[in-house]
Amino acid sequence: QAQLAESGGGLVQSGGSLRLSCAGSGFTLEYNTIGWFRQTPGKEREVVACISSSDSTTYYADSVKGRFTISRDNAKNTVYLQMNSLKPEDTAVYYCAAGVLTTPSSAAYNYWGQGTQVTVSS
Repeated sequence: QAQLAESGGGLVQSGGSLRLSCAGSGFTLEYNTIGWFRQTPGKEREVVACISSSDSTTYYADSVKGRFTISRDNAKNTVYLQMNSLKPEDTAVYYCAAGVLTTPSSAAYNYWGQGTQVTVSS
């Protein structure tokens, strides 16, 4: 059974850093596009970053460009989201997801983790 599990969330002060992990089980993340998404109450889930399966091409939302980095460790079947210079507006539940297409559209992703809370205090 394919599963994703996020970890690494927590409370951090503005300007701080966190690294989120997305560990896969039951399937190989290397052969999938992996996306990180985030959601706050009352708002739609939005893409943060994604990384393709073929050549590890990356995509970032404008709001996180230059601050967040998505990367893979295929040996560990894990994808990371390094988040630097965090801002209060980055506060959200962060989800990782696996799909076939490299797209910012959440509808294209088939498997989702349970989410991890990131809270940035001002």
